[in-house]
Amino acid sequence: MEAPVCLIESRPQGKLAVRREALQVLAGVTQPVVVVAIAGLYRTGKSYLMNRLAGRRRGFPLGSTIQSETKGIWMWCRPHPRKAGQTLVLLDTEGLGDTDNDDEQKDTWIFSLAVLLSSILVYNSTGIIDSYALQRLHYVTELTKHIRVKAEQAGSSQEEEEDVDKFVRFFPDFVWAVRDFTLQLMADGNPITEDQYLERALTVPAGSRGKANEVKQRIRDFFPSLKCFTFSWPASGNSLAQLEHLQEQELVSSFQESARRFCDHIWDKARPMTLLGGQQVTGAALGHLAQMYVDSINRGAVPCIGNAVEALAKIENAAAAKEALACYTERMEQRVRLPTETLRELLELHAQCEREALAVFTGRAFKDDKATFQKQLIEELAAGREKFCRRNEEASLGRCRAALAEASRELERKLSSGSYSVPGGYQRFLSDRLEMEEKYRQVPGKGIKADEVLEDFLTAKEAVAGLILQADQTLTQKEKEMAAEQAQAAAAKQQQKVLEQQNKEMQQELEALERSKEEHIRSAEERLEKEKKALMEELQREMNQKLKEQAQLMEEKRKKEAERLNEKIKKLEEEKNSFDWNLLNNLLNCASSIAQLVITARSGIQLPKAGGALSALGKKLGK
Repeated sequence: MEAPVCLIESRPQGKLAVRREALQVLAGVTQPVVVVAIAGLYRTGKSYLMNRLAGRRRGFPLGSTIQSETKGIWMWCRPHPRKAGQTLVLLDTEGLGDTDNDDEQKDTWIFSLAVLLSSILVYNSTGIIDSYALQRLHYVTELTKHIRVKAEQAGSSQEEEEDVDKFVRFFPDFVWAVRDFTLQLMADGNPITEDQYLERALTVPAGSRGKANEVKQRIRDFFPSLKCFTFSWPASGNSLAQLEHLQEQELVSSFQESARRFCDHIWDKARPMTLLGGQQVTGAALGHLAQMYVDSINRGAVPCIGNAVEALAKIENAAAAKEALACYTERMEQRVRLPTETLRELLELHAQCEREALAVFTGRAFKDDKATFQKQLIEELAAGREKFCRRNEEASLGRCRAALAEASRELERKLSSGSYSVPGGYQRFLSDRLEMEEKYRQVPGKGIKADEVLEDFLTAKEAVAGLILQADQTLTQKEKEMAAEQAQAAAAKQQQKVLEQQNKEMQQELEALERSKEEHIRSAEERLEKEKKALMEELQREMNQKLKEQAQLMEEKRKKEAERLNEKIKKLEEEKNSFDWNLLNNLLNCASSIAQLVITARSGIQLPKAGGALSALGKKLGK
């Protein structure tokens, strides 16, 4: 595609529509697609980043006014710059929170579709990641109301929670692009990475509530991986209004570096979009999904991943069976030269083409749990084999009859002219017939019906041969009887040869059917193993998310325990310090009492008994 097209347009009364032009483009994309969707507030430069991913300065329209340029969801299909055999699909979504749009529900649906139709979601914002920025991303908290994994049913809240827990299995990876970032990446006096910055920003304090914290938790729960990139201002002053016209060297160097790392990450790390069950999505499948999700929204229903996957599986499996059959027919037409010399030759070619057709079916089909479409394919391939067998027989019959007509022309002429109705005519007939048979057998490329056609010809001539035999006056009656017996024996031998050939061919067909059955079983096992592996990967992603959440909770628990111990240590320190000061005060008081006693004794003043004071001092010193 040289330019983007509108994939999903916004219509009045909150309706959405998938554009036919975009569906036609996607229908032609048979490769797995890596779908990158970008969402974020309007007028934050989303389209510029998508143009860089496309390797173009122009493509998605950039606006230099306060109005949003992108409406609905626009699409641009590009050859993947790093991965052969994959197509990069870029989805630029309508800016969230547009003041010209008073339908917040539409914003939520646009954001939900960006999540449903992508393998990596870029959220674009400006400034810093703070409480305000998180609150503007409240659409994440609405996803539980706008996306279902399984068909909605009257279930418990626990079942609904289990449904939400599966989001991480199919949600895209999450990249937060922070634009116009001016802070230093420092924390507690130490430098931190962009990912650490995001991790700190998404940390939910224990016991904290509020919209921002709910957004944090949902991001951590729903998306299998989190990544952050910070971008400085790309240019200064009036240059910002002409960003798409600026040469690379005119951009701020730090912005160039961030943009390079961002594009490298998307091109290298973004995985092909997959469905529940691990099936990779092609362009055609992406178009079907977009249509089904939009149809659900327009009906007032919640898009259901499970329903969409089942419906798509039927479409894709039917297409897979059709494509596999077309592959079989095309390759048989290319490789088979009718008539084949033996049935085995044809059956071996059938087995090769059937194996390749099954590979086509296995590569595209998924969730054919009851083997409905594979059974259909088995029947169609069997019918295809029968069709080629019939054509092979017909081609052989035609070639054999033509060869026999040529080889027997002289024999037929002599029969018509009565050349054998003379004494010694029978021996002459047998000699000419044998010569005719040898001439016929030497004709190449007659195919599998050569013996049968000859046997039919000889059978048809038995009556004529009998008349010639009986009319030959040079033979005695006994010689005639012996000749008749020899003719019957030769005919029986030819018939036996034909029967043996037919039995041989029947055995070959049975063996071919057995090989075909084994090949279909192997194909089904291979497909099921592939789906099992993909399911295990889905479960592992969900488990990794839970382990990460558990580690976070354990870390928070350790922090709380450390804080509790710190409080105890602090109290002990306070108590220790308090004890030292009390002891010092008591010592000073005692020393003052002793000094007073000494002064009084020197002045000759009668002192009261000091035993009590000294005793008290001793006790205090003892302490």
